[in-house]
Amino acid sequence: MNQHMRPEPVPFYDLASQRRRLGTSIDEAISRVTSHCLFINGPEVAVLEKALADFCGAKHVVSCASGTDALLMVLMAKEVGPGDAVLCPSFTFCATGEAVALTGATPVFVDVDEATFNMDAASLKRGIATAKQRGLKPRAVIPVDLFGQSADHDAIAEVAAAEGLFVLDDAAQGFGASYKGRHIGSLGLATATSFFPTKPLGCFGDGGAIFTDDDKLAETLRSIRVHGQGSDKYDNVRLGLTGRLDTMQAAVLIEKLKIFEDEIAARNRVAERYARGLGNFVTVPRLASGCTSVWAQYTIRLPKGIDRDGFAAALKAQGVPTMVYYAKSMHQQTAYRNFPVADGGLPVSEKLSDDVISLPIHAYLDEPTQDRIIEAVRGALQA
Repeated sequence: MNQHMRPEPVPFYDLASQRRRLGTSIDEAISRVTSHCLFINGPEVAVLEKALADFCGAKHVVSCASGTDALLMVLMAKEVGPGDAVLCPSFTFCATGEAVALTGATPVFVDVDEATFNMDAASLKRGIATAKQRGLKPRAVIPVDLFGQSADHDAIAEVAAAEGLFVLDDAAQGFGASYKGRHIGSLGLATATSFFPTKPLGCFGDGGAIFTDDDKLAETLRSIRVHGQGSDKYDNVRLGLTGRLDTMQAAVLIEKLKIFEDEIAARNRVAERYARGLGNFVTVPRLASGCTSVWAQYTIRLPKGIDRDGFAAALKAQGVPTMVYYAKSMHQQTAYRNFPVADGGLPVSEKLSDDVISLPIHAYLDEPTQDRIIEAVRGALQA
C-alpha cells in the first residue's frame, strides 16, 4: 500500500450493513404505515409491544418516545418528586440522573464495580445513608445495565427491599441481555430501555419502552404517555407527557426484532475474539458470573501511563475510530455536580472516566476487520 494512502476507516457503528441485510422488509414495513396513515398509535405499536413482551417475558410493555421518557414516566407514575432521593450510578449516560432531576427529586450518585462498570451494592448502601443524612426520603434505585451487561440485580434488590425502595432498571444499553437465566425486562418493578439508532436494538429515530409485571403501573404509564388522560380524552386525571412511540418506528423495530437474537450472538463472537486478542495488552471487559451481555459497547481500560488521547489518535491514523464513555462521570458534570454523592466519594467512577475507551463493536464486524482493530490497539500500545 502506498504509504500516503490512509486506510479505509472502520465505521464505529455499521447501520448500513444491517440495512442491507434487512433488504426490502424495512421499506415494505414503512410503506404499510404511509399507506394506512395511522402515524400515531397505529396497529404496529400494539404488535411491537406484544413481540417485545414475548421476547423478554414481561407481562406489560408500554412503548414510548425515548429511553429518557421511559425512566421519567415510571418516576412520574410512582409520584417521585421534591424531597425524594433516587440512587443512581455516577458512571453512566446523563439520562439516568436527568430523569430523576426532572421530577424535582434528588439524584444521589453511587459508585460502580471496577470489573463490571455496574452499580456497587456497598456504595448503594452508603448512598442511602447519605440521602437520609441530607433529610431526603430514599424512594428508588436505578441500576444501569451498562455497555450491555446486566447489573447485579439480586444484590441491589436485597438492599432496595430492606429499605423499602422500588427498583427501576435502566436497560437503555442492556435490553437483550440476561441475569442468572432471567431476561432483562423481567427484573425489578420496571425496566426502561432505549431504541436510539445505535443501540443493539435501534429504530430510525428516537424510541423507548417500559417493561413491567405490575398491572396498575402499566395502566398509569399508558395514561402518562398521553398527557395523563383518563377515560375521557379531555379530562386529564394526572400530569403526563407526549410520550408515544410513533407507528413508523414501531414498524422498523418489528423487523429488526426478528434478527435481534442472531445479532446478539454475532456481537458475542466479536467480544470473545477481542478478549483473546487483547487480553494480554489491556484490561478487557469481564462478564460477571451468570450474566450475558449484548455488547452495546466494547470498553477497555488502558494500562497506567498510557496517554488516552495519544492512543486514540494512533488508532485514528490506522482508520480505527474510538469513543470515550464517559470522560466525566455524572457527579463531575456541570449540571449535576451539586447533587449528593455517596459517603466515601466515587473513586472507581473517577478512575474509569480517566482510563476507559471503547472500540467498534457490532454484528457486522468481520474477522479481518476485527484483526485490523486488534493489531492497531497492540501497535498503539507498543509505539
